[in-house]
Amino acid sequence: MNKNLTLLLMTIAVVGCQSQNKIEAVKEITLHPYPQTEKLDHKDTYFGVEVADPYRWLEDDLSDKTKAWVTAQNDVTQDYLKQIPFRNAIKDRLEKLWNFEKFSAPFEEGDYIYWYKNDGLQNQAVLYRKKGENGKEEIFLDPNKFSTDGTTSLAGISFSKDGSLVAYQLSEGGSDWRKVVVLNAADKSTIGDTLIDVKFSGLAWQGNEGFYYSSYEKPKAGSTLSAMTDVHKLYFHKLNTPQKDDQLIFGGEQLKRRYIGAGLTEDERFLIVSAANTTSGNELWIKDTSNPTSKFVAVVPNMDKNHYILDNDGDKLFIYTELNAPNGRIVTVDYKNPTTENWADLIPETDNVLSPSTGGGKIFASYLKDATSLVKQFDRNGKLEREIELPGVGTASGFGAKKDDKSLYYSFTSYIHPSTIYKYDITSGKSEVYKKSGAQFNPEQYESKQIFYTSKDGTKVPMIITHKKGVKLDGTNPTMLYAYGGFNISLTPAFSLAHVILLEQGGVYAVANLRGGGEYGENWHLSGTKLKKQNVFDDFIAAAEYLINEKYTSSEKLAIAGGSNGGLLVGAVMTQRPELFKVAYPAVGVLDMLRYHKFTAGAGWAFDYGTADDSKEMFEYLYKYSPYHALKPEINYPATMVTTADHDDRVVPAHSFKFAARLQEYHKGSNPVLIRIDTKAGHGAGKSTAMQIAENADRWAFMFQNMGVGYTEIK
Repeated sequence: MNKNLTLLLMTIAVVGCQSQNKIEAVKEITLHPYPQTEKLDHKDTYFGVEVADPYRWLEDDLSDKTKAWVTAQNDVTQDYLKQIPFRNAIKDRLEKLWNFEKFSAPFEEGDYIYWYKNDGLQNQAVLYRKKGENGKEEIFLDPNKFSTDGTTSLAGISFSKDGSLVAYQLSEGGSDWRKVVVLNAADKSTIGDTLIDVKFSGLAWQGNEGFYYSSYEKPKAGSTLSAMTDVHKLYFHKLNTPQKDDQLIFGGEQLKRRYIGAGLTEDERFLIVSAANTTSGNELWIKDTSNPTSKFVAVVPNMDKNHYILDNDGDKLFIYTELNAPNGRIVTVDYKNPTTENWADLIPETDNVLSPSTGGGKIFASYLKDATSLVKQFDRNGKLEREIELPGVGTASGFGAKKDDKSLYYSFTSYIHPSTIYKYDITSGKSEVYKKSGAQFNPEQYESKQIFYTSKDGTKVPMIITHKKGVKLDGTNPTMLYAYGGFNISLTPAFSLAHVILLEQGGVYAVANLRGGGEYGENWHLSGTKLKKQNVFDDFIAAAEYLINEKYTSSEKLAIAGGSNGGLLVGAVMTQRPELFKVAYPAVGVLDMLRYHKFTAGAGWAFDYGTADDSKEMFEYLYKYSPYHALKPEINYPATMVTTADHDDRVVPAHSFKFAARLQEYHKGSNPVLIRIDTKAGHGAGKSTAMQIAENADRWAFMFQNMGVGYTEIK
């Protein structure tokens, strides 16, 4: 169909339906030819097997050739999207939904109370403060002034114990490489030079002398965004001294570890170091900073399980551990003899996964019960004081405070309840609403319920399904199925402004809690790793089949989405069962499973994935499901919009570039195959409001157009 006729149909669709506020999907959109992506005769050999990688050149993400390819792909994508007649209407609706004041819970530092607030459509939330409850409100830090386009974000902040000093991290364009600026909190004046090239780091103050931070050596050759970074180092930065003079405290070439994190107990006596080579399991080290001659002591000298130190009372340490407790427990031990054989249970393991915190001299045990929150309060001797009464079934978070605090703040949310902040009295156990959400959304019009479906091998898997009340189960509802399934990460109910678009249109939003995640502890996680990774994909496919069989939707009305490891999930299932889905959104995905460990800190993901270098068996397993390699010629794949960003230095954009190039080459059928590449953006954190709205508008427009459902304007 020629372009003029297509535009005419678009005009008729809009004008003809104005009285009903329904904008129909156009029958056909002119899709310009995909850019001709050069193919090279490049092959790698794994255990005697030759593997072609014709798009290897796209891994050079900073080359002029790759930049030209990105521009050409974005031109095709944007030309397609701008022909969707309701794209702007969705964007306008999202801006209206987003445009209300949003607050964080307050926190006290020194003489001030601090909190974050976004006036509505500000690109970044602003940090405010006031001196005491009745003090005058003032802006302390406005990240919107860090850059003109909102792409530089506040990526972390840490105050000294007395609140007089503050160090904050800056992320430019979404990169994981950070800068650190130190201020005098009273007058906001800058202290010393800006630290550069800080990555995967917290900031832990030691008095007012300086702070600990972690980083890698900046790659000297090749792309600074994609080159490997696998020797982490813990430094101490003394204020008003050059960064080049910072003292190496832990790690480096003599003790190579891929991830090193540090923190201090609240009394600043103990420096705690967690060291790991993968994303699961860590060593635990401790040092008594009150003794100038003390050295690091290994509390746990191996990386078999996960552990961290919660708190201390003098020499008594409170430790969270998964040792002999897949769901987690809390133990105590004396600092003088801290190794595992001396540990004593304080709060034993239960059937539910534990995630503890402390505040007001208490221990708060937050449990996951079928992926929703259950919170109990214990004293320091492990005696249960109460189960905290939550506002409903959903996700409660934020049960942390300083040891002397009398109250704390927590938030509660679900898929149909916008996040509300509560103030909790630690002594009485009473909660009161502190800040209601200003979101224009009525939960009474919607329902969200948890079901359990059966996966391929008989495993019961939970899924929460959300939609308008009264939706007919006739197989015609546009549906988004979302999941993650990896790295011990749990998906718990949370309200999303973006998903209101789908729910308002009578659509269904479903979230499946797949194996590989952390919803049921270590065993659930392990059952979706390495040579068991196919369980994750089977769980997701079974979730889709449940939604179809129960008439929530049909294959022609089903979209799947996931990001990062979830992008791998989407890429894997759309290559295994392309006929099952109409639309697919692999976002910032790990899509080349033979080479993921060659970039940035990707080798640290090997606990979940294994690598193609491990063994012939592991190579063959990865090769079979790797989305980039699993694509086959002459297959009708779902309408696909791959999304990534040019500054993603965690899951490098080469994954998405290569996958999109091969998908465009092999795909047969009328479904569009697009790649949407954000510029001056990274893996997702710190993305500006404007970029979030634009991306979500494009996703819903692409989905509704390809399902042929159109869009009803909400006035």
